[in-house]
Amino acid sequence: MRHTLAQYRSFPRSVQLLLLNQLTINIGFYMLIPYLAAHLSVGLGLATWMVGLVLGVRNFAQQGMFLLGGSLADRYGFKPLIVAGCTLRTVGFALLGFVDSVPALVVASAATGFAGALFNPAVRAYLAQDSGERRVEAFALFNVFYQAGILLGPLIGLVLTGVNFSLTCAVAAGVFAVLTVMQIRALPQRSAPHEADRGSLLTQWRVVATNRPFVLFALAMIGSYVLSFQVYLALPLQAHAVATSDLVATGAVAAVFAVSGLVTIAGQLRVTAWCRHRWGASRSMSVGLLTLGGAFVPLLAVEVVPLEPGSTGSAVVGIGALLLTAAILALGTAIVFPFEMSTIVALADDRLVATHYGLYNTVCGVGILLGNLGTGWALDVAGARGLAPLPWLVLIGIGAMCALAVHRLRMRNLLPLDAERTPAARSSRRLR
Repeated sequence: MRHTLAQYRSFPRSVQLLLLNQLTINIGFYMLIPYLAAHLSVGLGLATWMVGLVLGVRNFAQQGMFLLGGSLADRYGFKPLIVAGCTLRTVGFALLGFVDSVPALVVASAATGFAGALFNPAVRAYLAQDSGERRVEAFALFNVFYQAGILLGPLIGLVLTGVNFSLTCAVAAGVFAVLTVMQIRALPQRSAPHEADRGSLLTQWRVVATNRPFVLFALAMIGSYVLSFQVYLALPLQAHAVATSDLVATGAVAAVFAVSGLVTIAGQLRVTAWCRHRWGASRSMSVGLLTLGGAFVPLLAVEVVPLEPGSTGSAVVGIGALLLTAAILALGTAIVFPFEMSTIVALADDRLVATHYGLYNTVCGVGILLGNLGTGWALDVAGARGLAPLPWLVLIGIGAMCALAVHRLRMRNLLPLDAERTPAARSSRRLR
């Protein structure tokens, strides 16, 4: 913890504010979102398809609009988009707690999603710009604060929702309202470093879409998001499959998230420093992708252990494998994330960085959607045909293929040798 605080204090004030903002953003978001589905279905009595609609609109409004949000940040500056996003989320969260008609809920859900599309690319571009040559360290610290918010938010939300869901929404909206005021007053104005980048949106999109190394990198990295997202899909489903009761399954899912967050908070900075010293950026990403795929080996191994299904021993072994998978997934993400974020800046050559982040997030969001469909299909096939190892073999294969793709990009000189080079050094290299 002292090392983390020392790292935090070593950065400029603007970076410190961005890190605290991200912590608070995640606390406010995760104190509400995990309990929204239950509120809609149980509290308001909506049909399951309506619950899916409301939640789906939020996800689409965020993932589908990242490119627009990033482009607006490059055009109008990072601070206005961060402030606008927090303001919109304040309104959206307030509405979620006090409206009960489906149209109003859809509007509120869309507002909360679009808010994320506004501030997420702007925050990352701002952080990359102000951390300069230390951006890998900055993004490592960013992930620590990010995970800390994911850990704390649901705990606070659990207490508040136990009183009333409307109270949870009011507090979450209040958090974002305070954030909005603080950022207006304390966050310095930052704009894209090149005036020429503030052209039309179509021009910005064309520049980014024709950046071949960046597009290839984005496609190669889709698998990392498919794999890490299994904390929300495959692991909870597996917890219910191996647990002896719903209560045990719920506890196992909570433990999965706790392990994931604690591994990141405790190890992120050391992991990043060690990997950068030993391998550098692109090799570290390949190793991280292999680690993400390898995280599912414990679940694969459990399928060959001769234990009686439904027994206490089977549940203990199955839950142990789940927790080990969660820990390795967190380690793989810790390896990949800082170098991944820095590599995007290097591939962008420090121009239209927020737009690059926006397109990157959109591509990965589509990948998550398709990956979830594929994972769900594999789980269904495994259950129907007695092919229990199938989903885990598929996920392990995804990690291996993505690691190979990043390695091949590096061997073809389509990735920067050092994602932390100075802008002057990067400008001397013409990306192909």
